[in-house]
Amino acid sequence: MRVSSQDVTVVALLADPDAPTEIAQRMARILPTRLADKSGQGRRFDVVVVSEPFTAGTEDPPTLMRRIMDRGRAERWDIVVALTDLPLHSHGRKLVVDLSHEHGLALLSLPPLGGLRLQTRARRAVEEAVLSLVGRRATGAEGPPQSQPLLGPFVSRLAPIHPGPVGEEETADLRYVVSGPRGYLRVLVGMVRANRPWRLVPGLSKALAAALATGAVATVNSTIWNLAESLSTPRLVIATVGSVALMIGWLIVDAQLWHRSAEVSREARQRARLYNASTVMTVGIGVLVCYVGLIVINLVWALFILNGQVFASTTRTPLHAAEYWTLSWFVASVATVGGALGTGLESDEAIRAAAYSKREQERRHMLQDDDGDQLAT
Repeated sequence: MRVSSQDVTVVALLADPDAPTEIAQRMARILPTRLADKSGQGRRFDVVVVSEPFTAGTEDPPTLMRRIMDRGRAERWDIVVALTDLPLHSHGRKLVVDLSHEHGLALLSLPPLGGLRLQTRARRAVEEAVLSLVGRRATGAEGPPQSQPLLGPFVSRLAPIHPGPVGEEETADLRYVVSGPRGYLRVLVGMVRANRPWRLVPGLSKALAAALATGAVATVNSTIWNLAESLSTPRLVIATVGSVALMIGWLIVDAQLWHRSAEVSREARQRARLYNASTVMTVGIGVLVCYVGLIVINLVWALFILNGQVFASTTRTPLHAAEYWTLSWFVASVATVGGALGTGLESDEAIRAAAYSKREQERRHMLQDDDGDQLAT
């Protein structure tokens, strides 16, 4: 690792597009001050953010570290910290961070940091990585600390993160990985958080329009009134589960979100399972948000449009709060099925953003376009 003259260390945050870039840009506003305060060496830090798909075409940590090293040498950065929202694997374990003290490099995978307080955890992880890289150089030592202390932001009683094996030919000299069922769950939650499932709701505008139209008609249908009154709570729950599952399955099939790996290795199968589990959870959260919204809208519509005397004469049941709730609940299930039919009118772009495999394909296209532009010039 080189250190710039005049006690200024240039730190580059090399971030994949989308969520990693946004996280890097937010932390870059306060990172120079925090690093200067924590270093305690009178050193100043200059932080730059570069957004590019450096993970395009590969998810192999050693290959990515070589890419980062070449990028840092070309730009003459002192330290390069690369951030990605892809789940990376190393020796059958899920990678958290790779460090190279010799070259001043760090590769940080965001999903193992979990789904809560991601911005804070990512900032602390970057701070610890930079200070570790700077500190080893300042003391004149080569390689990682001999005791391999665990980085504070990565480790807690509930975070199964520990040092992992590093090959002799690899650029990295220190690695942290996550393992076990808790580690798998932590990565999965982190992947869903990185997918930002709330962005799926605006992408379902046409499906929502179809669902709202179905709900509006169903709310004033006397047959629906009688069905709603005759259904018990367990049957209403079954209708909810069935309609939501139908919508999730249809979205995944229609937008071709299910990831099938062409590779047969163990790590490829693990990635495929993670991709598919995160896609189901992301789409599921988006559909559930839509379902809750339908219940609320149907309830408001029912309060406005229904006539108590007509309802009572048809169902032989007075129209009270319980009847409003039951009807709105059942109509939301019916409307969700109608909304599934409307998803065929949707643009696949917003829906496909829920799948890591689709975002990886987009990054490959971006890298190819950049290479084409360089050749053209």
